[in-house]
Amino acid sequence: MSTSLNAARRGRELDALASGEVVDLLVVGGGVTGAGVALDAASRGLSVCLLEAHDLAFGTSRWSSKLVHGGLRYLAQGDLGLAHESAVERGILMTRTAPHLVRAIPQLVPLHGSERGGLVLAGLLAGDALRRAARTPTSVLPRPRRVPAAEALALVPGLRRNGLRGGLLGFDGQLIDDARLVLALARTAAGFGARVLTRARVTTLTGDGAEVVDDLTGARFEVRARSVVNATGVWAGRLVDSVRLRPSRGSHLVLDAGATGLGGTALTVPVPGERNRYALLLPQQDGRLYLGLTDELVDGPVPDVPEVPRSDVDFLLGVANSVLEKELSTSDVLGAFAGLRPLLDASGQRGADLSRKHAVLTSPDGVLTIVGGKLTTYRRMAADAVDAAVRGRGLAVGPSRTAVLPLVGAGPVAADVPRRLVVRYGAEAGQIAALGLPERVSGEVTVAEVVWALRHEGALDVADVLDRRTRIGLVPAERVAAEPAVAALVGEHT
Repeated sequence: MSTSLNAARRGRELDALASGEVVDLLVVGGGVTGAGVALDAASRGLSVCLLEAHDLAFGTSRWSSKLVHGGLRYLAQGDLGLAHESAVERGILMTRTAPHLVRAIPQLVPLHGSERGGLVLAGLLAGDALRRAARTPTSVLPRPRRVPAAEALALVPGLRRNGLRGGLLGFDGQLIDDARLVLALARTAAGFGARVLTRARVTTLTGDGAEVVDDLTGARFEVRARSVVNATGVWAGRLVDSVRLRPSRGSHLVLDAGATGLGGTALTVPVPGERNRYALLLPQQDGRLYLGLTDELVDGPVPDVPEVPRSDVDFLLGVANSVLEKELSTSDVLGAFAGLRPLLDASGQRGADLSRKHAVLTSPDGVLTIVGGKLTTYRRMAADAVDAAVRGRGLAVGPSRTAVLPLVGAGPVAADVPRRLVVRYGAEAGQIAALGLPERVSGEVTVAEVVWALRHEGALDVADVLDRRTRIGLVPAERVAAEPAVAALVGEHT
């Protein structure tokens, strides 16, 4: 079956569901976890429907640091099991399922007279032991090492020179774009027959189905299912009253990498006065730089799009300025974004101390809710949720297959395809180039990419293209400039 998602396919599949068809598994939530659940279930042979109130990767999944972690932080906290799980999942993504979307990124810890150098090096060496235990080769993730001051400056010319003794160089995984991982999961699931429907808002959820509103037409319908998984992240409690979460805000700033003196090497900066807490300066392929991240518990209603408070901006700039030659100010900030982590509530703890372990919870009426976890471990979370659904309803299928299942875009690429397209689209880059629409709508984003998003990636409107398929919207000024051209293309191709 085709992996393409578009308005025409959405209409056909909505009609089929509204006619009363019963699916084996209903998944609510179109983030990385929900898309992962849909793929896991569909690849086992179950009939699957995924419903998302907004768009794929609309929520927390697009607001991450874009890192695929090896579990070093969890190792420092003494959680060897979670650290090993993260290292294993990172290796699966980088070597089997999505090597086109994840690359090794060098990360430098600068040493400016810090007393933590020995501890950090020990941590990096322990992280390398996790890499070996996960059987990820050094050709994918090189070993960590100490570097002298001259090499540290060559890697990151923007470092503060005064007092620089050198640095510690490690490697981790970096996604080209977290939203693209979600798209690849959803489209791969669609290739196995899963119905992936956006703008389908669930108003009532039970153990055997949901009441749904099509937000494009206002039509109401029911979806009947043998098993139901609530994968709505921090919004899970809206559909299942018994779920209690403690959202934690992770804020990032968007900067110009060149203006800060960073090239392709990231910086890991110890937070002054904190132990085992770091800020990250992460160069991106498009010349941007993400500076993050905070870990602040939040109270009150969960917004659709969290805002970054001034306190987070000041905190992040302050940490970055502790190691950079050029002092950053708010005038250097091109944009900002924040995601809310769906952490299990544990009263009395800070956000940074709450466990990142995931859990599958069962409500009294049989809805399974998957919460906690990290983007890196989405596949394991999805497999656990589907296993619970299979056991609970006696569905006759085998074990998870996703550890060896390449996602859409994985595979060989023609040599003459532009590299920028290859790193974002993998094996599909040639098809996009073949559209013959090289005109640009913003920066290096071409008309061909907008058309591809509408024909094959499930984009239904301008916001889908700007904010989740291309990420132009991360810089508000660029979003405003590109909107008229993208709107015209949406009108022409939908």
